[in-house]
Amino acid sequence: MSRRTGGAGNGVAAKTSVAEEPSYNKQKDLLSSTEGHFSLLRALHMADYITELNGFCGIMSIFSSLRYCLGDPAEKTNLYLALAFLPFGLFFDFMDGRVARWRKKSSMMGQELDSLADLISFGLAPACVAFSLGMRTTVDHALLAVFVLCGLTRLARFNVTAASGDIPKDASGKASYFEGTPIPTTLGLDALMAYWVSQGWVIDQVPLGVWFQDTIFEVHPVVALFLVHGCLMCSKTLHVPKP
Repeated sequence: MSRRTGGAGNGVAAKTSVAEEPSYNKQKDLLSSTEGHFSLLRALHMADYITELNGFCGIMSIFSSLRYCLGDPAEKTNLYLALAFLPFGLFFDFMDGRVARWRKKSSMMGQELDSLADLISFGLAPACVAFSLGMRTTVDHALLAVFVLCGLTRLARFNVTAASGDIPKDASGKASYFEGTPIPTTLGLDALMAYWVSQGWVIDQVPLGVWFQDTIFEVHPVVALFLVHGCLMCSKTLHVPKP
């Protein structure tokens, strides 16, 4: 999650300064305008368009996962594409904050876009990859849904703490730690799944096999990795020091 606006949570930059206020007011005016064409597009800052590219990578990853499910399971090109889009999402997630600070333009619109894009690229997209490579039982679906909802909750908490400033900051106004693991750390799960794909451990070869097969409790135990990661994201007591 990039540092788009002030406060805490994931270490966003200090609150919008007085020098940045005119830019913010202009965006608010454009968003509330009832006249003119393409006012929403004109209201977006350069950093916001970069955030949209983060969301685009997540969406393309989801589409690639779906295409793999519709094709020959032995042809893994779409599965590799689904995984390959996600690091690019992280790149754009990093760059939007850099550009916002460089141009001294940040806003609540940018913060909300950033959270929504992160949910797609680092929450929903990895869950879709897991489904595609073989975690397709009813219990798998429920646990993957919990994982995505943990990401959603973590991002909502971030937006609240960013506004309230509850997390201690250093002299520069930077939050001293992450509260729970940041959602982009799901790229660790993506790297693990990429290794499984390279080894051919997909569909009926998913590591650790299936438990309670042919029952309503049928589940792939490796899905527990997603559940644990979701819990770490939502943790209140886990404080990850910022670099």
